[in-house]
Order: sequence, then C-alpha cells, then structure tokens
Amino acid sequence: MNGLSQFVGAETQLRFAFPRPRRFERDQFVVSSCNRAATEAVDSWPNWTERRLALTGPEGAGKTHLARAWAARTGAFVVNDDSADIAALPPGPVLFEDADRRRADTLLFHLINRADSGDTLLLTARTLPRAWAADLPDLRSRLNALPIAAIGEPDDAVLEGVLIRLFREKDIRPDSELLCYLLRRIERSVPAAEAVVARLDVAADAYRRAVNRTLAREILEDEDNTLDLFE
Repeated sequence: MNGLSQFVGAETQLRFAFPRPRRFERDQFVVSSCNRAATEAVDSWPNWTERRLALTGPEGAGKTHLARAWAARTGAFVVNDDSADIAALPPGPVLFEDADRRRADTLLFHLINRADSGDTLLLTARTLPRAWAADLPDLRSRLNALPIAAIGEPDDAVLEGVLIRLFREKDIRPDSELLCYLLRRIERSVPAAEAVVARLDVAADAYRRAVNRTLAREILEDEDNTLDLFE
C-alpha cells in the first residue's frame, strides 16, 4: 500500500469517531432532469390522488433525502423497521423506508389500508413495487397498483450540487477544475461523493495542503494503484 492511501485510511477512522448526523433539508436537495418528475410528485402532497406513493431509485440517488424532507414538512411518522406495532402508530402521514427489503407483509399491508382510510403513505425502495416479494395475494394486487415516482441515477448537475454542499459543510470552496475532475472520476452516487470529500478533507489537514484537483488526483490515483496490487 502506498503511503498516502495508507495514511488517509487510518486518519479517516480517527476523524469519524464522532460522525455528524445527516441533514435532509428540502432546500439542500438538488433538482435536475434525473429527479424532477419524482420531486414534483412528492411535493404535490397533500394532493396525492390515491394518498400513497412509492419513491423508487438506485442506492445513493437521493430517495432518503427527499423522503425525510417530506416527512419533516408533513409531520409524518417515520418507520424503518417492519416489526413496528401498527396499533401504536399515530394517525397522519407515514414514511416507510426500504419497503422492498422488509421481512414480512403485515405492516405494509396495514399501512396501505390506512392510506385507503384517509392517511397518506410514502414508501421508499430501490426497485419497483411489482418486483417486491409479497405472500399475501391482497398485498400483491395493491403493490401492483401503487403510483410510482422514480428517481434516476444522479447526473452531473445533481452530483455537482451535492459535492458543493458537502465541501461547504467543511468550509471548503471547491473550484470548477476540482469539480470537473471529480465528476469524471467518482462513482455516480451520493455515498461516493461523501466518501471522496471526506478523504480530501482529511488529506488536506494532514498534509497542510489546499483542496484542489492536484490533491484529488494524488488521492484517487494512489487508491487505484493500491487496488492494482490485489488484482
């Protein structure tokens, strides 16, 4: 392992001993062609014609950010565990995250029934409802009929906005050269953007360097060389 990547990896563990909580402000959500239709669908609440909506998209596309911002605006109760007691849920809007990865049908079935009775329900998932496992026949038919708001893979506009926000949270003002370089090199997801910004922040502090394209190139190329050792 080369010196830079070895140092950055160790320092990152120290830096993240006390991680910052994620923030989901609506005005921080970057809207572009890949998510505009889905954003408009979520924002149209409370005028959802069927009082329920499935927000779908790949990992790191921004589903949680948009859904949590909706929950904050509507006062929705957030459910991320399908062992929750349906009888204990307060009346009103509900956000059920990762609905496609639940372990049982019961809670989701009852939440959809609640929406039929007047409450609103927002579901997040990586896949379309037709692909979700369902043992209950009544649930299968309801999933097939769910309205869908689909987010696509983050495009350059979304990733650039995310990078700018992440850098500014660390009091770093990235120039256009750095942003263009990162957009060409990193995986197209929000977690990848978070990871590269964290590595650059750590390296800049450790080496008393400016956060710029040169530093980014050294870090990413050093990581590429490290990975080559194990191929």
